Amino acid sequence: MRSTLLFNVFVFAPLFLSAQSLSLDGLVQNSEQNPVPFTNVLLLKAADSTFVSGFVTNEEGLFKFEDLTTGNYLLKASFVGYEDAYSDPFELQQSLSLKALVLKESPQFLNEVTVTARRPIIQRKVDRLIFDVENTAISSGTTFDILKRTPGVIVNQGTILVRNRPAQVYINDRKVYLTNDELQQLLEGFAGVNVKSVEVITTPPAKYDAEGGAILNIVTSKNLSIGYKGSVDASATVGILPKYAAGSSHYYKTVWLNAYAGYTFNSRFDTKTDEGFIEFFNPNGSTKATWDDLFLKDTRTFSHSFNTILDFTLSEKDMLSLSANVLHTPKADSDISGRTEIFDPQGRLDSLYTTQSRLENQNDNLLFNLNYERQLGENGATLTANANYIDYSNDQSQVVATRYFSPQGKLLNANSFNTIPTQDSQIYTGQLDYTGNLGNWAFEAGAKYSGINSNSRQDFFDGNGDINSGNAILNDNFDYTESIYASYFSFSKDWETWSLQAGLRGEYTDANGNSRTLGVVNTQEYLELFPTIYLMNNPSENHSFGLNYSRRIDRPRFQSLNPYRYFLNENNFQEGNPNIQPAIANRVEFNYTFKNKLIFSLYWDRIDNAMSSLPFQDNENLTIRGLNTNLNYEQQYSLDVTYSEFVTNWMWMSVYTSFFRMENEFEALESGAQDYNQGINGIFVQTQNYFVIEPGLSATLVNTFTSNILAGSYQYDRPQYALNIDIQKTFLDGRLIFNLSSEDIFNTNNIPLTSRYLNQNNSFFAMPESRKIRVGLRYKFGNFKLSDNSRAVNAEEETRLERKD
Repeated sequence: MRSTLLFNVFVFAPLFLSAQSLSLDGLVQNSEQNPVPFTNVLLLKAADSTFVSGFVTNEEGLFKFEDLTTGNYLLKASFVGYEDAYSDPFELQQSLSLKALVLKESPQFLNEVTVTARRPIIQRKVDRLIFDVENTAISSGTTFDILKRTPGVIVNQGTILVRNRPAQVYINDRKVYLTNDELQQLLEGFAGVNVKSVEVITTPPAKYDAEGGAILNIVTSKNLSIGYKGSVDASATVGILPKYAAGSSHYYKTVWLNAYAGYTFNSRFDTKTDEGFIEFFNPNGSTKATWDDLFLKDTRTFSHSFNTILDFTLSEKDMLSLSANVLHTPKADSDISGRTEIFDPQGRLDSLYTTQSRLENQNDNLLFNLNYERQLGENGATLTANANYIDYSNDQSQVVATRYFSPQGKLLNANSFNTIPTQDSQIYTGQLDYTGNLGNWAFEAGAKYSGINSNSRQDFFDGNGDINSGNAILNDNFDYTESIYASYFSFSKDWETWSLQAGLRGEYTDANGNSRTLGVVNTQEYLELFPTIYLMNNPSENHSFGLNYSRRIDRPRFQSLNPYRYFLNENNFQEGNPNIQPAIANRVEFNYTFKNKLIFSLYWDRIDNAMSSLPFQDNENLTIRGLNTNLNYEQQYSLDVTYSEFVTNWMWMSVYTSFFRMENEFEALESGAQDYNQGINGIFVQTQNYFVIEPGLSATLVNTFTSNILAGSYQYDRPQYALNIDIQKTFLDGRLIFNLSSEDIFNTNNIPLTSRYLNQNNSFFAMPESRKIRVGLRYKFGNFKLSDNSRAVNAEEETRLERKD
């Protein structure tokens, strides 16, 4: 009872306190004593520099704060091209007029383009690496451009990787869920001038869900101006087939409301060619037959996305946010044609078959979010409550027709079938977080509940239109429910040269997968603990040493659990697995940073029960299937070296090199179920050069090289290389932006992958449109220099909906 009373007093007492209303005014001017209009002026608490209020100076450089309470404060003034100016701390007991704040021109300011930041470009914190781009030439492009230039980040065929593993993207600590193409469109539509920094969190702390790997957190800058801005944009991309996008966004801010709405329409026409090879074996190890495959896939997609956010400032201490995100894809249809030639052991053509397939998709994704934030007391403590509801539906239909021929072209047989898979999922979450201090230690704690209901169904019809009820794998109704109860806490403290952060997250999972037709029920009930610890030593300004450890989990995607089959043809298909288990990852890393320019990272990570899609060829029945399953383990040892700086005041460069060894072990299901392990050594090199050619004109050149990589049982057949060049030009005082981008100029990014071990030998060469040219235009109107509250409003659990083809 006593603790409850104290908590209520601590939380709600500020609501009943009253104080004298005071004002504070002043002037901002430059070194020549000329006023500087439209300068951001922040009122901060003197004790810990926490934000109190903000103002933008008028045309005469004047500012005035009203409705203030007594206390100790200081002021910060900032404007592009100038160094930040701070007042001396002062005590406010009555209305006050301060002496002028003087802004000094930044020595790095060149031709109206700031090419170096006020702080180091790369900062090593105890639990993350921060790439600071605010007020630099790097921020003149899009947010996706910034992400591609972030040290340690690899963008490979649209997939964002950190240390050879897929990364999760957050915006202002909120997870973004979109497909790779949609995520790229979102980030390309968000201006880089609104980005403060990119945080590379290779071992996420206890605050974040234990699900997934590294996190890229995009931190946007804050602007306190009041007004309206909007933009319209359009782009056209040509690889082999055309792709178009158009959209508009609008933002309006008052003293109590931030309102944002954005709409984007995408029309894509994509083509992809796959070449495949399979060598089937006899029991004695001799060659039984070899198959050469050629598949062509053309996909036409139309999608509409709408995002709206309403932020309400209820009081000085209370904020309420309502948001919604709607993604409607009425059409994602693919026409697939294939030809497979079958050769005997002597290499003579024995027979062939052709496949014609039509795959139709329609999906809808609706997300609604409610967020409430309350500032507690005077020490910066915050209480946050968050709730999400997601509704996802996907409807498919696939028709497959196969015709078999003799070497002379005589029709031998024909077969056809039709599958109709559907998926409906609902996700709901509730979360409560507290941040504050316990004595001299910073403290965070929170709790979260996630509930998931998903139903997937597939009906299989033969060529006569009859349901094939005799094969349970082809017809299935799969129900999946999951509840996750989580709580966490963490402490952190900085000393003169040392920093420590430690936390613990616990997640209790109760999951049930029921394959009704197969009669398979997979029940999982477990409690897992996920500790994190970070230790950093800064013996001097030029040197920093860090050591960290984390434990995380990776849960299976719903599509991976569903046992129904997706067919390339009747002899080649992808199959789900309701018995997949969650994977547990452990990571240890040591890093050293010199002058915030040169970083060495030595790390080891191991994932037990790592999830992957493995190809297995049935040598007796001459079929090949891709099975979603667990590896026994996969692990990686790596030494990463990153160097970046402004070589001149008009060119920034970055070199990221990773020397790594990858290993894994899995059960060879078609080879007596024996354990098979493999390993490769590899190197990844990425060089980036950013040029400020003249005010408003910039260019980027990026080279990437990968010698080899291990993905399940697949390895690269040869090294991978890509060269990208981007050019941006602004007109009309920054209102009109023109972009010209070229990707994979030499068309060398696509390479074959091979799975060769024991009695398995198959490979594929996927060739999507890697070489592309994109032209984009954006026009901004209104007070376009305002930063907005546009952000991702997606929940972390949505990543589990993603289908991996």
